[in-house]
Order: sequence, then C-alpha cells, then structure tokens
Amino acid sequence: MSDNPCHKITMDSHDEPLEFAAQSPSLLDTLEQANIEVAYQCREGFCGACRAKLDEGEVSYNQEPLAFVRDGEILLCCTKPLTDIKLTLL
Repeated sequence: MSDNPCHKITMDSHDEPLEFAAQSPSLLDTLEQANIEVAYQCREGFCGACRAKLDEGEVSYNQEPLAFVRDGEILLCCTKPLTDIKLTLL
C-alpha cells in the first residue's frame, strides 16, 4: 500500500490515461511532464488560460482561483484530482 496514491487522468484527445502522483504540484505539471501542450500564463489561477472541462471525477484547488471559471470547468495550474478524472482540454 502506497502513501502516495495515484489517480488516472483520461483525456479524449489521448489514447492512454496518465497517472497523477500525489507529489505532483498540479494537473498542469503532470500534463507538461507527459509532453502534452496546454495553454497557460500565470500558473497561479489569476488568468484562466489553462481552463479545462471536467467531464468526470472530483478535484481540489491548491488555492482558490481568482480567474472566472464556469460550472464544469477547472484551472489545471492550481488543481489536483481527488479521484480518477476525465478532462477535455479547451
């Protein structure tokens, strides 16, 4: 049993799911490590450039974002999954 649980990240634009390790700072960092190009600017939840649609699962914010986020969307730069998730990159 691991102290650092991994959650799966599934995206319709990629065939294989990714694993999010608990020590990763954000979903954005995990996607970048997998060489998945994601638009971003501030990396702190101010600009909203890294918005994605959360199709399934639950996430938590490292800090509450200041950027406007629509219902069903998340900011990848300041979010971690609480469960396995499914995303659509915008």
